[in-house]
Amino acid sequence: MSRASVLALIPLPRPAREAIEARYELCLAPDLNSDEAIGRFRESGVRAVVTNGSVGLTAAQMERLPKLEIICAFGAGHENIDSAAAGARGIVVTHAPGANDATVADHALGLMLALARGFTLLDPAVRRGEWNSARTERPTLNGGRLGLVGLGRIGAKIAVRAAAFDMHVSYLTRHPRADLPWQHYTDVEQLARDSDFLVLACPGGAATRHLVDARVLAALGPKGVLVNISRGSVVDTAALIAALEAGSIAGAGLDVFEAEPDLPAALLACRNTVLTPHIAGRSPAAIAAQTDMLLGSLAAHFEEGKAPFAVA
Repeated sequence: MSRASVLALIPLPRPAREAIEARYELCLAPDLNSDEAIGRFRESGVRAVVTNGSVGLTAAQMERLPKLEIICAFGAGHENIDSAAAGARGIVVTHAPGANDATVADHALGLMLALARGFTLLDPAVRRGEWNSARTERPTLNGGRLGLVGLGRIGAKIAVRAAAFDMHVSYLTRHPRADLPWQHYTDVEQLARDSDFLVLACPGGAATRHLVDARVLAALGPKGVLVNISRGSVVDTAALIAALEAGSIAGAGLDVFEAEPDLPAALLACRNTVLTPHIAGRSPAAIAAQTDMLLGSLAAHFEEGKAPFAVA
């Protein structure tokens, strides 16, 4: 029996790549964009696509793969996969919920601490011999006000970690959760106004595009810090750059960007930022969990006809 053909539209960690190659015919084109990769491998009878929430898969791209049966998001995000179009074609969509929640939450707290305590500025100052001039007081997390936009798995873990720093936690969701002790908001501008740290832990997609705009940043204010570990599309980049340059907010910690990996030069020039390369969800444990869930979905689909972790 011939092995199923699996097309990866994203770079895969070596363990994941080797595990797929051991069981399936892997079509991998890391240097091509999605359309080019599909064009190259469409004749190979692709039955599965591996992608992620950022790259996604469109309805038009699905139409070019007539034998496609399953789309696997490598990670929890799947906002740019057209799930409705997939469902209409009988294509299964899976993801890896919970695989990297703890890692992302840790990263968010790291960005908060780095910005509050000024780690990225203090380290080079010490190395330059600027000991005395660098020893100015810095804010800390203890007693600070955390506003979380989104309280799913990751948001909840961030809240628990923040509570351990004795922070005052508030959150924004459509509906309050009666099982939680934290204050609920429905207006993002008001949440920003009442926060020292505004942390974005919501899904990406059209519903949250530019949710954080000039108005919200103005509400956050000159002592406020923005942290984004969700999706770059949630923040209006031009408005953020303007706020950072003007000192309208104290700083920003960003792991995700609107046009990543191509970042605006003006953003790179802002010294009141900590920027990381969409790595919040990457740790050995998280990658191992995502790999196991991906392989489990593929195996269950091809061998049993029903994949776990299907998107509802």
